[in-house]
Formats: sequence, C-alpha cells, structure tokens
Amino acid sequence: MILPAAAGAVLLNIVLRTVVIYLVVLIGVRLSGKREVGQMTPFDLTLLLLISNSVQNAMTGPDTSLAGGVVAACTLLILNYFIADWSGANRRFRKLIQGQPSMLIHDGEVIESHMAKEHVSMDELERAMREHGIADYHQVAIGVLEVDGSFSFLRYDDLNPNANSHLAKRKHITKQE
Repeated sequence: MILPAAAGAVLLNIVLRTVVIYLVVLIGVRLSGKREVGQMTPFDLTLLLLISNSVQNAMTGPDTSLAGGVVAACTLLILNYFIADWSGANRRFRKLIQGQPSMLIHDGEVIESHMAKEHVSMDELERAMREHGIADYHQVAIGVLEVDGSFSFLRYDDLNPNANSHLAKRKHITKQE
C-alpha cells in the first residue's frame, strides 16, 4: 500500500518528534543521577508516569491514529536498539549514556565529596551496608555506587592477605603497627 504524501509527511513528523523527545528524556534521566534510575521511590515512579503521559502528545502531535502510535513505538524501539548497540561498541559513548561507578568508601573512609555529588545520604549508605551484612564503614575496603544505582562493597575480610593489592598491603601494615 502506498501512502499519500500528506500521510507520509505526518508519519515522518512523528518519527522526528519521537527522536527529539527520546533524546530529551534520555538526557533528563541521565542527568538525574544513578540513584533515581536504580532505586525508584513512589515519587520517582509517579514522575516517570507523568513524564511519559506528557511527552506522548509531543511525539504524535494531533495524530491519535493507530499508525501514529505504531510509528512512535517503533521509532522508540529502534532508537533504543541503536543507542544500546552503540554504547556496547563505544566506551566513551557508554560512559556518557550510563555514567561511571562512583567510589563512596575507600580504605575504610567515606568520601564525602562523592556522596554529595551522587546525592547519597549517610543513612542510605548505612542501610546498603546493613543489607550486605556490614556493620560499619570502617570494615569496607572499597564501597561503590554502581551505574545501575546499586551498591557494591568489598570488605577487608574478603581480601586475600597475600594478594598484591595496595588495600591488602595497607591492611597488613596497619595490623602490624
């Protein structure tokens, strides 16, 4: 079936509008930080639902047809596929899109500047440590906020004392003093 020129122009308009909205929402989610993406609160879920509802009209415009919705959905799926493919192949682009893990604890000390940058409170960090069975941050050699919003902790007890890492050496030196 050949589409009339006017219908083709409307669908192309939907594709372009959808690309713009996708990029705006992607940038907005990326700028909101790891915590918002990784662990959604009811507030975050409400915001996400309202954003999706508000941008729907911006993507399809006055076209509420089935074809318009299908074109917008297909455009989003194709964009997402290419963004994922490109971020898998290009390290710089992946860092731009996903971000990097942030070290929050190093050598048993909390890095306050990284905590502030990632909007992680001490209460949140302590809760995450308790979930990992850690009572005190002094027991942690390395604590990281991952790009997906989860926390990873490496305890001193987990390190092999014969390992060649600087943390194992520091622990060993500290114990001898």
